[in-house]
Amino acid sequence: MKRYWQILRQPQISSLLVIGMIARLPHSALSMLLLLHLVTNLDQSWVSAGLVTALMTLGIAIGAPWRGARVDAWGLRRALIPSIFVETLVWCTVPHVALEWVYPLAFIGGLFSLPVFSVVRTALGIMTTGDQRRTAFALDATGTELVFIVGPASAGIVATQISSTIGLSVIGITASLAGLALMILNPPTRSDDPKAVAMRANVHEERLGAEASFIAAAPVGVAEVEGELITAGWKSARARIKSRGRAFKGRFNWISASVLAVFIAAGGAGALLTGTEVGIVAELEAQSRSGDLGIVFLFWCGSSLIGGLLYGAMNRSISPLMLLLAMAILTVPMYFATDTWSLALLSLAPGFLCAPTLSAASEWLTDLVAEKRRGEAMGWYGSAMTTGTALSSPLTGIFVDTLGPAQAFIGIGALAVFIVIIALIAQQIRRRVRRARRRRLEAIG
Repeated sequence: MKRYWQILRQPQISSLLVIGMIARLPHSALSMLLLLHLVTNLDQSWVSAGLVTALMTLGIAIGAPWRGARVDAWGLRRALIPSIFVETLVWCTVPHVALEWVYPLAFIGGLFSLPVFSVVRTALGIMTTGDQRRTAFALDATGTELVFIVGPASAGIVATQISSTIGLSVIGITASLAGLALMILNPPTRSDDPKAVAMRANVHEERLGAEASFIAAAPVGVAEVEGELITAGWKSARARIKSRGRAFKGRFNWISASVLAVFIAAGGAGALLTGTEVGIVAELEAQSRSGDLGIVFLFWCGSSLIGGLLYGAMNRSISPLMLLLAMAILTVPMYFATDTWSLALLSLAPGFLCAPTLSAASEWLTDLVAEKRRGEAMGWYGSAMTTGTALSSPLTGIFVDTLGPAQAFIGIGALAVFIVIIALIAQQIRRRVRRARRRRLEAIG
């Protein structure tokens, strides 16, 4: 607690942490509010709604490295100006246009999404050093968890009690105001900034910050922060280009059977979490209880927080594939939910394994990949998550439209089980190939 108090006593850091939490709130509610708007106000199918959120997710994943690079090249204030204007324009326009315009606008909105995670993490790396840096990352991770509990709950209340049209417009305006607040605070993003008190965080520490954000994102926050993992890989690759003084040539000899299995599992985790999120929203909408989203997400995300704390206290690691398999199996019983409270209680078990699954995957990847390749590996990990997340939204929409919201939990759970099986098979095949290659080399020798 003394370390936390030392961090919070520093006005610049405490202000950054508070503004970072506030800046994340609009985006944490956006996906949920967009889904409810498309289904309830525009009478769209869940497939169409899922496609829109998938496009937004792809925009975030593509835009995250680009926006981070602009912050490095232009400085914080100049880099945030496009996001401030575009976010207001896009999210204030989306509620008033036909569906065919919502698709490109959602992608553009994701592409120019305010790079809150990257800015806060980079600034914390500049303003702290050593153990303080890890403590600051932990504080921000805790705040992130709280944001992704409050955000979706607020979206459900606004959509049912007020208006999703007003809600989306408010998100656009508040996201821009958050960008202005970051510009006014102007936290250091370079080590030569007068406000910097430590050397710039190196690639390893930036990766640690990205991992901390990701693990603490809560089940509904995956799409918002997986872009930061991609950014970590981008920065790592760019650092190698600069140090070598020549064009970077991709080398993938660090990919082993186990690394490949982790990537497949990452895609499965993204698909399962996003599919469960869509299933919960669809189930409550079918029961005309969308305003109760906050109750279900409090149980789901809170259970993830407790599971993560307990897993972190363990003295041994568990295979992320086994954790994902258990989470997928435990998602299926959500089919039996009959009301808000039964859905919330049934979400406890799969939610409990969310943070441990993400933490175990990150831990395994760190152990499996050499230090000089970990940033790149983390970038590919984020890309795998993005693929699973983007594909899962419309696929879950198909389950909901054709079978019903309850059956969607069975469908997405079965899909995740299938992905785990594929990962295990891929792991075994690659191991056999390597054994056969080793035998041939021994025979030649």
